[in-house]
Amino acid sequence: MDDQRLAILVGGGPAPGINSVIAAATIRARLRGVEVVGVHQGFERLMAADDSSLRPLAIDRVSRIHFRGGSVLGTSRANPTRDEAAMDRVVETLKKAGVSMLLTIGGDDTAFSARGVSLAASGAIRVAHVPKTIDNDLDLPQNINTFGYETARSVGVGIVQNLMVDAKTTGRWYFVVAMGRKAGHLALGIGKAAGATLTVIPEEFNGDRVTLDELADVLTGSIIKRRSLGRDDGVAVIAEGVCLSIDPEELQTLGHVQLDAHDHVRLSELDLGRVLQREVERRLAELGHSSTIVSKDLGYELRSADPIPMDLEYTRDLGYCGSRYLMQGGTGSMVSLQEGRFVPIPFEELMDSETGSMRVRLVDVRSARYAIARRYMIRIRRDDFDNPKTLAKLVATSGCDEKTFRSRFEPLTDREPPPLQLI
Repeated sequence: MDDQRLAILVGGGPAPGINSVIAAATIRARLRGVEVVGVHQGFERLMAADDSSLRPLAIDRVSRIHFRGGSVLGTSRANPTRDEAAMDRVVETLKKAGVSMLLTIGGDDTAFSARGVSLAASGAIRVAHVPKTIDNDLDLPQNINTFGYETARSVGVGIVQNLMVDAKTTGRWYFVVAMGRKAGHLALGIGKAAGATLTVIPEEFNGDRVTLDELADVLTGSIIKRRSLGRDDGVAVIAEGVCLSIDPEELQTLGHVQLDAHDHVRLSELDLGRVLQREVERRLAELGHSSTIVSKDLGYELRSADPIPMDLEYTRDLGYCGSRYLMQGGTGSMVSLQEGRFVPIPFEELMDSETGSMRVRLVDVRSARYAIARRYMIRIRRDDFDNPKTLAKLVATSGCDEKTFRSRFEPLTDREPPPLQLI
């Protein structure tokens, strides 16, 4: 084992359980006599050939870090795949430090960078990747979550639950914008578990463009329907990724559009919640309604939470398997546990041939899980227009006539999924 050295690197945003992966992988390797180094600040310092970013890891240093959120190695969104010279510096710096194995921890962007290192090293460095993201959008089987998701959802549900109590107490609405760049897993998971009034995710628009006008009407319609049922309060959970369904020119109205190192729009810099808040308040005022709406972004407070037991156990298994897989000669794969068994997923199987990037797992809006979530939401539905009593009540609450109400809100039902048939 003297010629083996394992490097562990974290990329992308924080997620609960990172330290648990680091600890498990380090302990497994050290017990086999393999040296372990932690790479500080992701790929950023490696891209500058800074070998001081590699620091030894020992069992006594990592044995209890698994309880804590964040990352003892730090992280960054630096992307070595954008520059061939930068990638060469990453590989050469690792090789000069005697690194023969690299375990990366991150989301789809870090997985893509890990694949790049594997290709550039041409077998000199074995590479494996542990899937981490609270967005839960890496291309794993539908029943396999990325680590960090369950903890983030649990913390998010607690926050939304408190907001629901405040909303009912004060008679106001909250628009909660949850993280989720391309997929609505986190928003839907929080909204459904908490029993939020409604959840809006990008997948419900089926890849089509959506306007701010339509988004505002979805929310306005829900507020009117809620009032027709005798309640002035509510909480809407909105996945930040709906921004990417908006036409780029209209997106500029949400704020200055910035890109990160992977050319993704920095959604946290866009003010989706406040824009929707102002627009919905304006529409309600036009209909003769007054309503207090509060916008809240939900994300950063979830990412570095201490992991719950589910993620603690899951990440210790992932770290152990990633380390052992590399020591046994494995390479070029993402680590997964399926039905309690280790399953390596080759990087090439994760690639989208059309985009040249890693595939993203979206919420399946045809699933029973989503159909049930929709049924519990309070939002304008197709059958509202089929029931004369319900329609009359909605029209009376809205403050407009039936023709106007239909022309404004009935088109929203065009995207509604079909009723769930269990037999």
